[in-house]
Amino acid sequence: MNYYTYILKSKKDNNFYVGYTKDLNLRFKLHQEGKVESTKNRRPLNLIYYECCLNQQDAIKREKYLKTYLGRFYIKKRLKSYLTG
Repeated sequence: MNYYTYILKSKKDNNFYVGYTKDLNLRFKLHQEGKVESTKNRRPLNLIYYECCLNQQDAIKREKYLKTYLGRFYIKKRLKSYLTG
């Protein structure tokens, strides 16, 4: 089974949310419906990035990395054209 590390961007505060899941469609739906405590007050949200991992441990490691300073730098560089319009 695949796992996904994903990044949401809040249209309300322009900040990122980084998470991981085994069902990306369901998890995004739960975020959109306000059923995830950490993002319910930051809606609406856009799914701006995701990566597929072959196992849960890799997805967790990637999530933790993307939450670091270097991880955020990586994402801003990777998505530069998207983030700057």
